[in-house]
Amino acid sequence: MAHNTIKSGYSKLADRLNRFPQGAPPSELLFKILKMLFSEKEAKLVSLMPIKPFTAKKASRIWKMGLTSTQKVLDELAGRAILVDIEQKGESVYALPPPMAGFFEFSLMRVRNDIDQKVLSELFYEYINVEENFIRELFTQGQTQLGRTFVHEPALSKENALHVLDYERATEVINNATHLGVGICYCRHKMYHLGKACKAPQEICMTFNTVAASLIKHGCARSIEKEECLDLLQVAYEHNLVQFGENVREKVNFICNCCGCCCEAMIAARRFAILNPVHTTNFIPVVTESDCNGCGKCVTACPVEAMTLVSSNNPVNPEMKVAKVHEDICLGCGVCVRTCPKDSIHLKSRPSRVITPLNGTHRAVLMAIERGKLQNLIFDNQVLWSHRAIAGVLGVILKLPPFKQALASQQVKSRYLEALINHIEN
Repeated sequence: MAHNTIKSGYSKLADRLNRFPQGAPPSELLFKILKMLFSEKEAKLVSLMPIKPFTAKKASRIWKMGLTSTQKVLDELAGRAILVDIEQKGESVYALPPPMAGFFEFSLMRVRNDIDQKVLSELFYEYINVEENFIRELFTQGQTQLGRTFVHEPALSKENALHVLDYERATEVINNATHLGVGICYCRHKMYHLGKACKAPQEICMTFNTVAASLIKHGCARSIEKEECLDLLQVAYEHNLVQFGENVREKVNFICNCCGCCCEAMIAARRFAILNPVHTTNFIPVVTESDCNGCGKCVTACPVEAMTLVSSNNPVNPEMKVAKVHEDICLGCGVCVRTCPKDSIHLKSRPSRVITPLNGTHRAVLMAIERGKLQNLIFDNQVLWSHRAIAGVLGVILKLPPFKQALASQQVKSRYLEALINHIEN
């Protein structure tokens, strides 16, 4: 197989990527993608890096390379948005983001000439949309997923608005972000190169906070003010795009404005509907059948095919149709409410509230436990974590329900962890 000839670099990098809770199953297509994005030397170097953020000094020790040369490599990778660099206490800290949401997307968030984006788009499409192993692992493993749906705020009634928490509103994410950037939608850009893109706007992929700061610094995203970002959100509403964002309550790093035809989250939501690949909002649409005229506009607008037309069972007009919600696959985005010309659809609260992880560490721990990869977060093959880092991970574990604590303990096989869990319980 072709990847055996480049195993020294790209296979090791693939192994490194698979230490993330959301990995990247190795295949011929993956190795072709990595070869376009990394030189073999870069692949070897990046494969040695820990999961947690690291400094240039730490990279220098791991690579056994001078600090000046190390810094040059790190800055080159950050400049191509392979690494994310974050300023902490006056020092640059680097991290390799997962493929998604991460450097796969970053490679197409701007028009660039250093790589053939058409060829890369074709490879992404084959690897993600045809081969399917990657997208299945990304969206269908475990109960905790990478992303969640934000409610379509214009669809909220005054009563609904009382029950929406700040972190459930895209507007609040925008208003509270330290940095705001916008880039080209990776999904529609990819489909453009395949001749399959829809007419929805492309420069509408939003990024926030520390990730935005890094992407803006290196020209991968354009810095914008809150007013422009809110205007773009309104444009997304007008195009019936769904807000799909990072599944955390604090410091959300991205919100994509997704169409049903191009965007991978919505495609996954249709393809793997029964596996709940995308977390829903806390709302569900309700159709007032007596007001519905069966026009089907809600069916056309729904990105996950959760709206259908069924017989109204009207004896006077037996051909009359009414809209029906398939609640088990509905995201609760509310796009259908906005598109209904008869105001016959409204949102109601779901019976039980959807739980959203507090932050990225909380989500990563949950995902790692559910996917059997917790040991990758606590123990690193290259660099031992500091006591503070281990304490952070264990602190999240100790707040989990007992059955997830048991899963964590089973994976790590740590007497120390078991003792901590027993101490909390007793």
